Amino acid sequence: MKNKTLLKAVGVAVSLFFIPTSYATIVDIETSVGTIQVNLFDQSTPKTVENFLAYVADDSYINTVIHRSVSDFVVQGGGFTFNGEALEAITTKGTVDNEPVWSNTAGTIAMAKVAGNPDSATSQWFFNVSNNSANLDNQNGGFTAFGQVVSGMDVVEEINGLSTCNDMPMVNYDTSDCTVVPGQENLVSIVSITIVDDATNTEENVEKTPTTRAPVVTPTPDGGSSSGGSMSFALLGLLGLARLFRK
Repeated sequence: MKNKTLLKAVGVAVSLFFIPTSYATIVDIETSVGTIQVNLFDQSTPKTVENFLAYVADDSYINTVIHRSVSDFVVQGGGFTFNGEALEAITTKGTVDNEPVWSNTAGTIAMAKVAGNPDSATSQWFFNVSNNSANLDNQNGGFTAFGQVVSGMDVVEEINGLSTCNDMPMVNYDTSDCTVVPGQENLVSIVSITIVDDATNTEENVEKTPTTRAPVVTPTPDGGSSSGGSMSFALLGLLGLARLFRK
């Protein structure tokens, strides 16, 4: 009897030890333009999803702005708020290991990172507007696609179609003179991110494409950061020099 009790206790302890820290999760990302629903790949990219949900849990993404939009390429956010004059970087929680399992096809959400450092992702993410697999699956160790848009891709495309200032999408703003101070209403903001389904495996219902990443990749540092391109305005914000607008 004593042995059975001991074995049962050990079994419970082992099962608790192996409880996953995050599950397949569907989230609504409400922006000032519209809502984007995303099914996260918790089962296959668990570290990345856990990292993303940690920022969701403490409301770090609330009032952040979409700071980068490149036509037919990416729509990027998760890194900055706007204080009325400049971009301010949010507090990050440290880096997360790269998990390049799935391809950067159109409609996936992936982590941004520093050029030449595959394991440097923190808070920033981007939506692939087009099929970027040929580029982003192989660049910088491959970019981790950790979810798929299941509704609201039209919102992503609408944001991507906005006129920009230094790659930042602007709403009801004359981009012929990007030195004029915008209001918060002129930026695309994250209003909320809400978990709408935390079932244990919603991921299996999503069609995914395996990464096209070559077995061995030597990243080529380009001095930039994020999703394979420049981030002039964002970098200026980090340096405290993003006062591009005059009053």
